[in-house]
Amino acid sequence: MQNIIPNLSLIVAVAQNWAIGKDNQLLWHISDDLKRFKALTTGHSVIMGRKTFESLPKKPLPNRQNIVITSSPDFEYEGVVVVNSIDQLIETIPTDQETFLIGGALLYSQLLPYVAKMYVTKVYKDFDADAFFPEIKEQEFRAINISPRQTDEKSGLQYEYIDYVRV
Repeated sequence: MQNIIPNLSLIVAVAQNWAIGKDNQLLWHISDDLKRFKALTTGHSVIMGRKTFESLPKKPLPNRQNIVITSSPDFEYEGVVVVNSIDQLIETIPTDQETFLIGGALLYSQLLPYVAKMYVTKVYKDFDADAFFPEIKEQEFRAINISPRQTDEKSGLQYEYIDYVRV
């Protein structure tokens, strides 16, 4: 088992079938969830893969240190810390603050063993997707906070927020 990084958290919105995206795009737009994402991550470092970074409407994400991991040695972007390996990424994670992993699917799978906390938005619908979040194992994580189920006014989607900590 890898060493848990105490200040490494992840934040993700998942469908009932663990879907998180298709064609490098989100599957839904829930305004309150996006506001929560911004509130939780602003002022912190965010880690993402290159494809996730390229999918952002505004790059880099403002008021956050953006860390992008990519296998492309030529990738650069002003205002972004670029790393080329998981080992280099782990060395780059600030130790004095919570740092958020924000995607994509491959990075979630690779870094889940290191994560201490998860902020999950669970959307109660199955979606057709090509990117999925790894299933959360109850023996590894425990839910510590579950919001009441809510309904998004625009889309009609039902969702709740679930915060997990590593057991």
